[in-house]
Amino acid sequence: MDRSSHSRSRRTALVALAAAAALTLAGCSSSSGGKKAEESAEGASAGKANTPRMTVALVTHQSPGDTFWDIVRKGAEAAAAKDNIKLIYSADPSAGVQANLVQNAIDQKVDGIAVTLAKPDALKDVIAKAKAENIPVVGLNSGVSEWQKLGLMEFFGQDETVAGEALGKRLNESGAKKAVCVIQEQGNIGLTQRCDGVEKTFSGTVETLNVNGTDMPSVKSTITAKLAEDKAIDYVVTLGAPFALTAAQSVSESGSGAKVATFDLNKDLTGAISKGTIEFAVDQQPYLQGYLAIDSLWLYKNNGNYMGGGEQPVLTGPAFVDKSNVDAVAAFAAKGTR
Repeated sequence: MDRSSHSRSRRTALVALAAAAALTLAGCSSSSGGKKAEESAEGASAGKANTPRMTVALVTHQSPGDTFWDIVRKGAEAAAAKDNIKLIYSADPSAGVQANLVQNAIDQKVDGIAVTLAKPDALKDVIAKAKAENIPVVGLNSGVSEWQKLGLMEFFGQDETVAGEALGKRLNESGAKKAVCVIQEQGNIGLTQRCDGVEKTFSGTVETLNVNGTDMPSVKSTITAKLAEDKAIDYVVTLGAPFALTAAQSVSESGSGAKVATFDLNKDLTGAISKGTIEFAVDQQPYLQGYLAIDSLWLYKNNGNYMGGGEQPVLTGPAFVDKSNVDAVAAFAAKGTR
């Protein structure tokens, strides 16, 4: 073969390789992945699994109207869409009803259960029943100190005591002297741990105030009355974004000079931080909790994987959001992913 013929053959081979590469790239953006799958998962940046269909139950202690759980659920739905999972969501703040919801999931013979452990003792027996039926169970959000005792495979959330301790240190830096920690659901172990953590590291005085979180006008009047009664309170610490926004109204109406800090985040709260109405928030990334909990059950069934090796929780917080970084977080909060 002469040199010119050899060059022509080489060019032909290169063209063929380029064409093959183009076809491969086109296949990667087909309806089985890429854009359409991302849209079905509401923006999750991943393709869709072609593994056999699974059914997974997510059972939480959500109270009616608590928008925090909308973010958890959105993350779970994104993972379910990616992993070819039928997601069954149910919730009730009553521990007894929540246990019944877990039993319903067992009766439906689901392939996996993700559950919150706000009141772990009430769920102990029904979780044991799920394990007896060989249904894998993971925990999320609440119960980081209890998940191993109940025999769950994995846990996704923040250590509430550690988060509380971090907030207490932040109060010290602000020069606060007296704080009131507002608990919206009595008996919720995670909420109690948050306030206990604050008290552990805060050099000032911490007083606990129990309110009825299902009745926001009552929350407002209770906090307002407390601030009017005790002018020494210079910080109100709430344990959820909606309660922080209500507490800010109470501060204004009571004529108190107290500042407001909170656990948890939503899009309205990022705006309040930007305006200075709320000083800062401790974010535990609820979207990530929902996403990882559901995705972990897919990984277990299809790959035999354990996140944390079954020995350590997967921590999603705490992360502080204040004026220094709220602009970077606000866009994601508006989408419901922070």
